[in-house]
Amino acid sequence: MYDWNTYQDQLKQRIGEIAGLSPDTVRGYATLSGAGAKTNHLDAKTRELIALAVAVTTRCDGCITVHTDAAAKAGATREEIAEALGVAVALNAGAALVYSARVLDAFAAKTGAGWIPRCRSLRA
Repeated sequence: MYDWNTYQDQLKQRIGEIAGLSPDTVRGYATLSGAGAKTNHLDAKTRELIALAVAVTTRCDGCITVHTDAAAKAGATREEIAEALGVAVALNAGAALVYSARVLDAFAAKTGAGWIPRCRSLRA
């Protein structure tokens, strides 16, 4: 696994370099990133738990290290993080299921084969 603390420091350094090359890009990102905190409809811990679930679904290591740090600082527990990650796992499984249906639909369109009959073990 990673040395997440070193990775986060290295990431900050590289983002700083990007900010020097393209300041408006990083400034725009910072505006987007901080927008939710300004409305204050969700507390910081909830936003960070959501961010961690999204980080997993988008496979963003940088997001994982930054938002794990922020979630811990916002008071998130290991159990709360695990529950948020469970949502991410379920979402990824759901997305795979939806896209599996798309594959079968594409196969039917390409081959003229009809849709597979509904499995009797599944409930509506």
